[in-house]
Amino acid sequence: MATGSPAAVIRPRSAAEVPEALALARAKDQPIAIRSGGHGISSISTNTGGVVIDLGALNTVERLHDQHVRIGPGARWSGVARALYPMGLAISSGDSGDVGVGGLATTGGIGLMGRAHGLTIDHLTAAEVVTADGCTVRASRSDHPDLFWGLRGAGANFGIVTSFEFRAAPTPSVVQATVAYALPDVAGFLQRWGHVLETAPREVSAFLYLIGGPTPFAQATVVFAGDDTAAAADALEPFVRLPGVVRQRAQLVPYASVPLTTNATHTGQQAAVTHTGLADHLDPDLARATAVLLRGGAADMVQIRSAGGAINDVPADATAYAHRHQNFSVTAVTTGDRAAFADAWRPLRTLMDGIYLSFESDHQADDVLRAFPAATLARLRELKLRWDPDRVFTQNFDVSLKA
Repeated sequence: MATGSPAAVIRPRSAAEVPEALALARAKDQPIAIRSGGHGISSISTNTGGVVIDLGALNTVERLHDQHVRIGPGARWSGVARALYPMGLAISSGDSGDVGVGGLATTGGIGLMGRAHGLTIDHLTAAEVVTADGCTVRASRSDHPDLFWGLRGAGANFGIVTSFEFRAAPTPSVVQATVAYALPDVAGFLQRWGHVLETAPREVSAFLYLIGGPTPFAQATVVFAGDDTAAAADALEPFVRLPGVVRQRAQLVPYASVPLTTNATHTGQQAAVTHTGLADHLDPDLARATAVLLRGGAADMVQIRSAGGAINDVPADATAYAHRHQNFSVTAVTTGDRAAFADAWRPLRTLMDGIYLSFESDHQADDVLRAFPAATLARLRELKLRWDPDRVFTQNFDVSLKA
């Protein structure tokens, strides 16, 4: 679905060349897509007949002082994690090391240390941004704080981030458990899984991958953020006491080894279609609807990510990512019939509140109404008028669009 044939690809070699790249792209009067350095489920990093500004060469990772680091948007999270490990640091990211920093760090970042440390954007302290007029500005709590607020959750609307500054966490090692389950009763299992996760210590974050069919099964990655193996064993025990365990393994590992990394070349292709939502709880209605979706065969897989914990410590109006009360991110994936998938997904969507933009590949104009609460969206639209009045950056989840 996301295979593109852009008319031109511009690859700046440094942050100083990004304004020039933007000027060249604007002169062509064609759609402009911004690519960071890795894969993107949302399909917005390529186009057909337009211009792609590829930031893959801006991939440096450097320590500034103490726990503060500067990272280029073109770096991939696997490289970031490997670079930070010798410093005794880590930043929570997703389950893939192939994801580019630029996309994830302007959308949210629901990662495998999220309940312990919050979203990736919650550790952002400043960013250098090339705005629509070609100027380079610094955004932080003291410099253009309105732009800094918008970058953390809707950043692709306002400019091209050429560097991110983060305060990393001193958690270089974690206990990672992998557990496989047979699921004769998917709905019942999901309710118990949700309860175990919500009551787990906040050092615990977990991603669950569910596969349907005649013999449904699931695999979970559960991470305890820290190297206290005794505490980790106690925290992880409820997950292996859930019904249907067929395989389990736990080990102390560098966080850098947790995100799955292929180092595959990014091609711009995204064969799968994804839909996503955010849920307060895995309650009986949502659990049953998920079981029906899997049993019906419209979805190849459903992934459930933990949120909550430190993510929800942040006030809802502190960043453009305003979903600070939900405990789960639910994403369904198919490589099959898109219309049948959309019909099968609809009952789940009505049971959830909000969406996580980077996991929505078949996006519509009204997605922004679900992604941002009304007050947040109104503020974002004011920022769009101020920072991008000509709507240069529209090939994203454009907050200025009216459904």
